[in-house]
Amino acid sequence: MLAEKAFFSFASLTDPTRHRAYNAWHQLDHRPENLALDGVVYGERWVRSPDCAARGVAAQGLADTHYVNMYWFAEPAEASIAQWQQLAERSFQWGRRPDVAFTARPFMGFFSAIKGYASPRVLLSADALPFRPTRGVHISLARLAAPHDRATEALFSWYDQVRLPTLLTCPGVAGAWTFSSDSSTIDAAFTPDEESTTFRSSATAPGSLRMTVVFLDGDPLEFVDELDHLDATGEVPGSRRELETPLFASALRTIVPWEWDWFESDKGRVD
Repeated sequence: MLAEKAFFSFASLTDPTRHRAYNAWHQLDHRPENLALDGVVYGERWVRSPDCAARGVAAQGLADTHYVNMYWFAEPAEASIAQWQQLAERSFQWGRRPDVAFTARPFMGFFSAIKGYASPRVLLSADALPFRPTRGVHISLARLAAPHDRATEALFSWYDQVRLPTLLTCPGVAGAWTFSSDSSTIDAAFTPDEESTTFRSSATAPGSLRMTVVFLDGDPLEFVDELDHLDATGEVPGSRRELETPLFASALRTIVPWEWDWFESDKGRVD
């Protein structure tokens, strides 16, 4: 397995005029500093452009998500995460966190990696999949009603043996990874740490959330069409609606440096 622990952050800009400033900071400052850490195995960020948002599903608190960020941590994960959090504090002390003035993060959380799936077409291992160039991803987040119930285990079996192998046959799908939550900011008992410059776990609800990231080398919206077709015609367990509540399901596009105009007025801004 590439690594056992990962972090996801959903970001929303509260000032619609600051998208270029945010992307310049993140791609040219924040992300390079994080990728230089020994403890970070992989890190990427994707944009939920207006055309992707129009075809997506999001619970009320996540509806304004503009970007999703992911980091994957080397073992020992506890030390790697501590190193990563220390960088967040140092960069704030350096005066290099302009995002705090205009960025909200409606969701942050640590996850355990469950399993990777690579399409035979791409010839890569699942561990190599995140490093392969993509045109985007599809990310889904669901809350489980009973994370360790027998019926939930049967649903996981369907995902592993039916749903994900089927997705691998869809045009433009390179592979996927699944994740189970350790703790997040939408856990019922979560309380924010006002002294922290990043997410510090203060509540645990292991397994209550399920994240799936599908890596795409085809057009992300064409994959949404494939998903709609599968949901309409494919065999889906009848218990699925009772066992999981979708919180977020959306295509996101790969971010190309210096091409940050998705939310500008002449592009039909919807934020």
